[in-house]
Amino acid sequence: MHTGSKGGITLRHGIAIYVASVLGGGILVLPGLAADTAGPSSILAWIILSIASYPLAYTFSRLALRSKESGGIYSFSLEAFGRRLGNGVGWLFLAWVVIGAPAVAVAAGTYLSYAIPISGTGVYTVAFLMIMAAAVINYMGIRFSANFQLIIIVMLLSLLGISIITAGSRISISEFEPFFKGSGLGGIGTAIALVVWAYFGYENVPNMAGDFSNLQRDMSRSMAYSIIIIGILYTSLSIVTVGTGAYRSGNGLVPFAVILDGVFGIYGKFAAGIIAIVAIFSAMNAYTAGVSRVIQTVSRNGGLPRIFSGGNELNGAPGYAIILILVLASVFLLVFWIFKVSIEYAFLVVSGIGVVTYIVGSAAGIRLLKLRGWRRMIPWTSLVISVIIVIFIGKLMIFAVVVMFASLLYTFTAEHLQKRRNDISAPR
Repeated sequence: MHTGSKGGITLRHGIAIYVASVLGGGILVLPGLAADTAGPSSILAWIILSIASYPLAYTFSRLALRSKESGGIYSFSLEAFGRRLGNGVGWLFLAWVVIGAPAVAVAAGTYLSYAIPISGTGVYTVAFLMIMAAAVINYMGIRFSANFQLIIIVMLLSLLGISIITAGSRISISEFEPFFKGSGLGGIGTAIALVVWAYFGYENVPNMAGDFSNLQRDMSRSMAYSIIIIGILYTSLSIVTVGTGAYRSGNGLVPFAVILDGVFGIYGKFAAGIIAIVAIFSAMNAYTAGVSRVIQTVSRNGGLPRIFSGGNELNGAPGYAIILILVLASVFLLVFWIFKVSIEYAFLVVSGIGVVTYIVGSAAGIRLLKLRGWRRMIPWTSLVISVIIVIFIGKLMIFAVVVMFASLLYTFTAEHLQKRRNDISAPR
């Protein structure tokens, strides 16, 4: 069991890690795609999902309060459903970060290439450096990582806030008319399907429950404050994206660059590239911190080779787990480069993997949480939302199934070998 240490994650660190886990690169792309789909009414999609994210965040944070063990949804599923399904969730988290990190890192490099003339190889070089940097920062310990996360989130929120406020002067009321496009409510539904990916991340902080200095006091508060911050930020950016008409350029893929280009002229695209790097690296750093602790806990419980349960003796960082993430993420980055894998395709694969963990985590909440009154419905609401997301991902859910099958195969093999060792060593 990995328990917290004095001087670990505090309230301000918790808020920073929550915000970093959720924001990522989606904030730079999805407002434009949603507006291109539903027009001004896409703003409603952001408002609806900002509210709908509460049941997910609440369920996972309440589960984390039951124990000081790091491991998040993995630990909850292990307790609720047993070792085999629990190990599968641990493997899903590993796949989530080693496929997702190179995907978002390439997205960051691509965004930067709009401002700086770098080649395709240069984009992948930027991506590798981001993966390496996240590993190094986390290897230096959770306190260092959390403080770095706090600094980078304050920087990101300041840049986004200044950009949104400045761009607000360019909003035209006529851009909101008509508010509903011809597709009406159907367009809002499609926008919600796009926007929902921007709200993944609330499962990550419970992975670090054992590193909170005061878990009972700070987990729920950091969750609540982050939901408010994220909801305001997402909704504000969607209003600016629509009000300035930025989503009409570049097929809606680079609205933030268009907004900043209009505000800051030739420096706008450069500023957008820097913000993209900061936002995406912030999420990568947060996920490396969270998932490395999941890997460490899974290894201690026999779901992965025990070598990955080892830590840095100086600061307690899960060193071998971090190295595993670095190596596998680098391998997948190389695969993306060689086979020219579409980033959009990679995003959907990762979303499919992520939503399975949400389903299992929500089911664990239904089984384990002893809530009263209307709160008993929150884990059920979380489960329904997660299942609905599966519908939009479709056939790409097969990758999550493959990961779960690989985990079961490893677990069965490990159990069989352990049984054989026990039989050999047993007295005759």
